Amino acid sequence: MQKTTLLVYLLLCCACGWQQRPMAVDNSTNLEANQDSVAVFLKNKEKINGLSLVSPPRKFTASKMQSAIDINANWVAISPFAFSRSKEKGSIIYNSPRQWWGERPEGVRKMIDYAQQYGLKVMVKPQVWIPHSWVGEYAPKSEEVWQQWEQNYEKYILEFARIAAEKEVELFCIGTEYRIAAKERPDYWRRLIKKLRGIYKGSLTYAANWDNFENIPFWDDLDYIGIDAYFPLIDTINPKLVDLKKAWQHPIEKIKAVQQQYQKAVLFTEYGYLSVQGSASKNWELEKKLNRLAADEQAQAQAFEALYQTIWQEDWLAGGFIWKWYLYPSSIDEPIDKGYFPKGKAAEKVIQRVYGEL
Repeated sequence: MQKTTLLVYLLLCCACGWQQRPMAVDNSTNLEANQDSVAVFLKNKEKINGLSLVSPPRKFTASKMQSAIDINANWVAISPFAFSRSKEKGSIIYNSPRQWWGERPEGVRKMIDYAQQYGLKVMVKPQVWIPHSWVGEYAPKSEEVWQQWEQNYEKYILEFARIAAEKEVELFCIGTEYRIAAKERPDYWRRLIKKLRGIYKGSLTYAANWDNFENIPFWDDLDYIGIDAYFPLIDTINPKLVDLKKAWQHPIEKIKAVQQQYQKAVLFTEYGYLSVQGSASKNWELEKKLNRLAADEQAQAQAFEALYQTIWQEDWLAGGFIWKWYLYPSSIDEPIDKGYFPKGKAAEKVIQRVYGEL
């Protein structure tokens, strides 16, 4: 979904544990192995109680990771951002000196070090933004531009995969919300996954948008079915908890159908709610009118509670990463009383309780 970190782009324009894994095999041989993998996961009940860290603009001390421990998180996601200039160009811009420190290889390495010092497991999740658009709509009109994008995207992903391998992180996300590219270029993604397996021996996932996870053709080549789980539940301003829980049943049925088809554990690569009235609705639309909405931390807390009392209880859900968690005050790019960041709000206590249970 579109995020407020677009400011970073504007500044730019101004100048599962570590384990040895086999190489990818022919798809026809995967089902039995996948079933065994899910069985092992189901036996291990520890959830991925994760936080999506916002990359800080400058260097910071390891002690900032204590806030993740305080809320009982056991995983963090670290996102080295890149940017594309438009739908019509195949550019992927990353590792620019104008980007925030935490988005560049130097910062990513150090953030991983800090997380590991505190006993936190890590997902490295490279992510691309496009100004005035959404990466899910990226669709070049020519084959030439598609191929340019594929080459540039592969270079970007493999660089951070090498860092993930070097630091022995547990999980790597190969892409985020590329709705059209994931559906129309499946052979490219399969080739990319094969190259990743040759570099990186941890687990792999892909972050599909909540309304597109059923259309990803290469789940069978990955270890987790990843979903950015911003499912709109109820449009009413003050829904009751019982109604939110009831509204979760339809998404659960859809997710379970894909999970059973591929025999993979599901991971919420992102999940979270704004702290405003109606936060269990279409958050991507609410983001555009935050200044007109009333802050409501109880609505945010109740939305988390409904998720935890329904789909979080499913054995096949590996867990997820809360969007979003700031480590550095100057990186906060949302109205703190209305944004996603749950720290200091009623939702923090809900999360802390649930994350402390498993």
